[in-house]
Amino acid sequence: MSKETFTFQTEVSRLLDIVAGSLYSNREIFLRELISNASDACDKLRHMALTSPSLIEGDQDFKISLAIDEKAKTITVSDNGIGMNHDDLLATLGTIASSGTGAFIEQLGKDDKKNMGLIGQFGVGFYSAFMVSDKVEVTTRKAGEKESWLWVSDGKGEYTIESAERSERGTQVVLHLKKDAKEFLDASRVTHVVKTYSDHIGFPVTLTDSEGGKTLNEASAIWTRPVKDVTAEQYKEFYHHSAHAFDDPWITMHNRIEGVVSYTNLLFIPSMRPFDLFDPERKGHVKLYVNRVFITEQAEGLLPPYLRFLRGVVDSEDLSLNISREMLQTDPKLAKIRNGLVKKVLAELAKKAEKAPEDYAQFWENFGVVLKEGLVDDFTMRDKLLALARFHSTKAEELTSLSAYVERMKEGQEAIYYITGEDASQIATSPHLEGFKAKGVEVLMLTDPVDEFWMQHITQFEDKPFKSVTRGSADLDGVKSDDSADADADKKAEDAPALDTLIAAFKLELGASVKDIRPSKRLTESPVCLVADEGDIDVNMERLLRRHGQMQGGLPRVLELNPTHAIVKKLAERASSDADDGLLKDAAHLLLDQARIAEGEVPSDPAAFAKRLASVMERAL
Repeated sequence: MSKETFTFQTEVSRLLDIVAGSLYSNREIFLRELISNASDACDKLRHMALTSPSLIEGDQDFKISLAIDEKAKTITVSDNGIGMNHDDLLATLGTIASSGTGAFIEQLGKDDKKNMGLIGQFGVGFYSAFMVSDKVEVTTRKAGEKESWLWVSDGKGEYTIESAERSERGTQVVLHLKKDAKEFLDASRVTHVVKTYSDHIGFPVTLTDSEGGKTLNEASAIWTRPVKDVTAEQYKEFYHHSAHAFDDPWITMHNRIEGVVSYTNLLFIPSMRPFDLFDPERKGHVKLYVNRVFITEQAEGLLPPYLRFLRGVVDSEDLSLNISREMLQTDPKLAKIRNGLVKKVLAELAKKAEKAPEDYAQFWENFGVVLKEGLVDDFTMRDKLLALARFHSTKAEELTSLSAYVERMKEGQEAIYYITGEDASQIATSPHLEGFKAKGVEVLMLTDPVDEFWMQHITQFEDKPFKSVTRGSADLDGVKSDDSADADADKKAEDAPALDTLIAAFKLELGASVKDIRPSKRLTESPVCLVADEGDIDVNMERLLRRHGQMQGGLPRVLELNPTHAIVKKLAERASSDADDGLLKDAAHLLLDQARIAEGEVPSDPAAFAKRLASVMERAL
């Protein structure tokens, strides 16, 4: 085939601009990334060879080779793994096939201090080669195929693909080093990099230079070694390799489990959110091995989706090497492994939450929204997950647990109160909270969309029911308070006029636009608020359903009037003397719209709202 020229995907071009500009202070990690890619290629082929042994016939010993050519000023990374064909090259070395990359790449380059962290979420893999190269050549042949291909690029916007000659399967990456990267022509420098970053690779990594060849790494799977023989630095570099990440692991869990089903796990919780954490497919990224043979990175039965932030490996000698993806979902042995892993991870999190609450709070900010999915998905672990959950509240400065909330409940308080919304600072000023603040009653502030859904499945904690402050009546009379402000509120309530006539006039005017109108026990400062009736869906849930097109319009809600507010008092007095007063009709609509505005909505008829507001202002002047 003649040479074809292609243009990099826009996101790749942007990424290459940043990478080529020496994004990293330690450019040596390019070698780690290329060796990791080579290791993955060998893993994939070894797995395929279980069912198609002819793919490795005549060359069954997997290996990764490095070669330095001081005269040509190149360093070469080769492997005899799966290799690539023409379509693989297009899909792998020209695009980034992850959703949302455009917005993510836009963040890169704006702030040098943040770039390392952002790249840690994303990882650049092969493209890191352009940190040290002004040209990269990839010669490759896919296992089981006869054709070979050459991919070439200078990393400046275009790449070419053409037919090539390669007698064996696998991939060879030749890096033509930049003038300021000649340090990587030094065998001792390369040896140091490999021992630092890639000693754990399970395949031998050899180096050939002018003085001959030698094996640089231990070439044994790190998870098979005793815990006492593995250093923290080795764990960290294996995490970087297995997760293709650049941050440090927050927790490392290395265990050997003996029993009905025996297995070894080496799992990591990242210190920062992986880039694809909120991918709709909710894929896991823990690699499954059987007797140190890689099987898959996305075993659906291995870990539940709410633990998809985990990285690492699980290796068992009790599973079949030929296990299929379909069998993985139903295999009883894998189910036992899954149960053991989930219990271990949740136990480690509980230990961290108790011993290092500040560190745990950071973990929760990163991954709490994902962990809470388990409250809906995993009934068996619900109690453990509830104990791990943390929340912002109207009283606690730090994140609080449910058990800590219960300990602080006021005398006479029967329920755990909460409010849902999209932003904690916004819902903290909601009129619905006024009566609770006056009584000193703490309210949890739930701001993740998943909160609306797990609240449909879990109705209580430690025999205390959950109750939304934006739904149903707010009967706080039984809550004991020694606050003088609360006593003043009680005095104001006693002095408040009867609202029967005003409510009747408002109901007549507003008709079906409200479900009911009643005096409020939750308002102390605002004149009105809207609440969902008992049994109706909550206010924020309705908003979410409308936004996602699952609900048209909205349910009529209950309009509550504050009997102690000056506006409501004046209107009640006018209603008692003339229930057909024109001002009352305008006031009914204005107060309803004011309630909508207070919770971030817009008036149902902005033009009519403006006209009524002008009319009322005109009367007041």
